[in-house]
Amino acid sequence: MAFLVFFSTMSFTVNMHYCGDVLVEMAIFKKAKGCGMEMQNPSTDSCSVSKKNCCSDEQSVVNGQDELKLPIDQLSFEQQQFVVSFIHAYLDSFEGFNKNTNVYKAYKPPLVVRQIYKLDETYLI
Repeated sequence: MAFLVFFSTMSFTVNMHYCGDVLVEMAIFKKAKGCGMEMQNPSTDSCSVSKKNCCSDEQSVVNGQDELKLPIDQLSFEQQQFVVSFIHAYLDSFEGFNKNTNVYKAYKPPLVVRQIYKLDETYLI
């Protein structure tokens, strides 16, 4: 249950680096490194033709749940009744159980009058 609460409230970021239309790298919690083909900005004093960069970066943010408490007054009567009966049934399932009880204490073993394996002449070898 703790893991469910932890992962439902956790927010994280997914960074993706595309080279053209192909996904090259995907990283969670950090920036994607890239493919190394990013275009460098040309200096202003050089005469060069600028080309369009083929690489692109995308960032997706997955937000976790912010509120964990549901106010009890927003539940309908049937939902409140279900919660109460569930808690009651759950707590009753943990009744004390003594593992050291001997249920055969009042019973005595039968007396052996004859050895049946000798009468039937069946022996395990």
